[in-house]
Amino acid sequence: MWTVIYIAPTSKIAERIQKHLTDEGFLVQVRPINLTKPQYEILVPSGEVKEVQEVLGSILHL
Repeated sequence: MWTVIYIAPTSKIAERIQKHLTDEGFLVQVRPINLTKPQYEILVPSGEVKEVQEVLGSILHL
């Protein structure tokens, strides 16, 4: 089962997060969602959520 860990406001940010997490060895999916404007869900396997959140914190502060 996949869990949404972040919603990126642009495809460029979603791709950057996906690349960093993949480089760290995580499985990552990006799924576009259309609300009032396009956004992108970043998903990871449910069992990796805690580990990914730690890495995600450092990625978002770059």
